[in-house]
Amino acid sequence: MTGNTLNTELYKAPRTDISQNQGKFRIHSNYPGRNLPDHDDHGYGPLARIDEAFLDPGTFVSMHPHQNDEIVSYVPTGIMRHKDRAGNELVIDSDHLMVMNAGSAFWHEEQTLDDDPQLRLLQIFVRPHTVDLDPTIQHGSVPEPVTNEWRHLFGPEESDAPFYVRNDVNFYDVQLDAGTSVQLPAIEGWHTYFYVFDGAVEANDTTFDRTESGLLVNATDLTVSAQEETLLVAFLINPDAPLTYQGTIGR
Repeated sequence: MTGNTLNTELYKAPRTDISQNQGKFRIHSNYPGRNLPDHDDHGYGPLARIDEAFLDPGTFVSMHPHQNDEIVSYVPTGIMRHKDRAGNELVIDSDHLMVMNAGSAFWHEEQTLDDDPQLRLLQIFVRPHTVDLDPTIQHGSVPEPVTNEWRHLFGPEESDAPFYVRNDVNFYDVQLDAGTSVQLPAIEGWHTYFYVFDGAVEANDTTFDRTESGLLVNATDLTVSAQEETLLVAFLINPDAPLTYQGTIGR
């Protein structure tokens, strides 16, 4: 996947062509660093990868380990059932978020039941700042969404978000009505990666359709306009954050 330059600051990528098809479990892997031409890393600073994953009803992903990844499960559509060797049995859906801070090692499995709806989620992989941190897991309710307003779902440990990852990445989502415009979240010196989960937006006179993404660098002022009802997510990234490349996924 090669990013196409829109101007000196905004780079677009179409739907990824990097996929795995395991029948009832399918993944499309988005690498934010590939939005930027000639970038020497498939990730972008501490944001390593965003998987758009589909699990059909009655799918089981067996127990497996992760190390040195911060893994966020964001589930707008369907239900994901999680178990792990720490004894947790958790349900993640549109009202709940889960963060596995894998650290030195964390084992888990995922499942949908036969009578569960089709599951489509984003699994977000953040590179931690330090290798072999203590493993932990976070799970809980997310704030009620307000249409046309950004919702801050996770951030660094010192942020005011309800969940944290152990590096400089903030994550937001917004449900947009058709014809509504919002500015991307911004922090001076940080860059913004956005992904259209559903719908379509326009920015800089260019349309970003469902599953397309944009990367805004060296700028903190960009307005996006919804061409139809849209679910948009955005990541604020410190491109200079210290990080480890030792993750199971985020390497």
